Amino acid sequence: MILLMFSITLPKLLLGVGLVAVLLTGAVALINKGQKNWVMSYLQNFTGFLFVFSGFVKAADPLGTAYKLVQYFTEFETTFEGTWMSFIAPIFPKLSEFSSTISVGFVTFEIVLGLMLIIGAKKKLTSWLFFILVVVFTFLTGFTYLTGYVPEGVNFFNFGNWAEYNANNMKVTDCGCFGDFLKLEPKISFFKDVFLLFPAIYFLFTFKDMHQLFTQKNRDILIVASTILLLIYCISNFKWDIPDIDFRPFNIGKDVKTQRTAELDAMSNVQIKSWILEHNTDGRKLELPNAQYMKEFQSYKTEWKVVDNIQTEPTVKKTKLSDFEVMDLDGEDLTEEFLSEEGYTLMIVAHELKYDSEMATMVIQDTTYLTDTIMVFELETKEETQQIVRSISSIVPSDQRYVKYNWDIDYIDKYKNIIRPLADKALSNGVKVKAVMGGADEDIVRSFKNVTGLDIEFYKADDILLKTIVRSNPGVVLWNNGKIIYKWHYKKVPTFDTMASQYIR
Repeated sequence: MILLMFSITLPKLLLGVGLVAVLLTGAVALINKGQKNWVMSYLQNFTGFLFVFSGFVKAADPLGTAYKLVQYFTEFETTFEGTWMSFIAPIFPKLSEFSSTISVGFVTFEIVLGLMLIIGAKKKLTSWLFFILVVVFTFLTGFTYLTGYVPEGVNFFNFGNWAEYNANNMKVTDCGCFGDFLKLEPKISFFKDVFLLFPAIYFLFTFKDMHQLFTQKNRDILIVASTILLLIYCISNFKWDIPDIDFRPFNIGKDVKTQRTAELDAMSNVQIKSWILEHNTDGRKLELPNAQYMKEFQSYKTEWKVVDNIQTEPTVKKTKLSDFEVMDLDGEDLTEEFLSEEGYTLMIVAHELKYDSEMATMVIQDTTYLTDTIMVFELETKEETQQIVRSISSIVPSDQRYVKYNWDIDYIDKYKNIIRPLADKALSNGVKVKAVMGGADEDIVRSFKNVTGLDIEFYKADDILLKTIVRSNPGVVLWNNGKIIYKWHYKKVPTFDTMASQYIR
């Protein structure tokens, strides 16, 4: 598994794409013995390579894009509910059910479209497809960005109640345009897509000037072959294995304990620089330095209210590692204990337990007792003593309601055939095994243990966090003293002996 270890920003990325586009444009000139429209050629290469790159970093982790699509679909469903367009709302939960399929198709289409731009395949069709896709991108990022103006409890279409922009109002906090490789705020991504509209419109009117590489037959073969290979690659990165390129913070080799501590310490040392006040009557805003506010706040209390504050940036950037938290089934935080565990620990991750539940009835025997007081004469002491005697009066069958869990057979078989043998062997060799479940409680876990036969410790955690740690359900993570040693898709889990020989020292 590969981890790209460098810091990237959008300006750096666009600069890199621009340089690659220059090289590609030079190569086109050599291949075609000159180029009649250098601007067109450069824009083809720039936008084409940008799409290929942004698509590839998502193809490495298509489940991440699928999770992002679900966020968008959920936001759209909430937005359209309660409006005259409420008939649209039920569509989005259905789309969420096929988020993985949509993700694979979308990512493949984006990369192939980028290739079509670079080689000049089907110029008119490519121009229109590029324009349509950029419009869709602009709509998505623009909608998400504008939700920053929509306060909590206000519908998006209720424009009269919009307020000042606040990033905390957005339910989708990053666009997912570059997956986990580069996180962009919807505002920044929206402006990026608006910028891309210019070459998109330019292509529509001047597509005849596009350069073309190779023969038409070779271009068609390249597009078809690329589509097939990309589909296989995308599917392999979640159906058969976890992503071979990991841009997420919980990557192999990450010292989660040390980094998380550093992030939390940095956040605790953040200082308030100034306070944002709003006048109670006319809504005027006022920014006061912290020192002045703390000295004079009594004089502002009657006419002003605090609406926000501006803080210093933490010395260590916050990541998902700061959100790592595991609890026991009673809700007690055991994160520090988990990360401080000495030696090796196998973490069985299940962000979603697959079952259906229903109310069922079982018959129990309800026994009624009679109690009576009798006098007992003791021969030895020649005294009478009083004793209470209980006897069965009746046994009546009665119905008792309970929750019945119907477990997905295929899902349970994964635990019986893969996870349990690994856990049993690990425990017998002194390696701790702990399961961390999303959305679990004591009753569910009790039923789960009964059907799987897993006799290990069970914890619970946020399902989104667990999805971030490993893209497999179930997945296996090997830890050592708070550090991630390796991760496996359930279809790629080795035997414990193989695991021990390669990863346990």
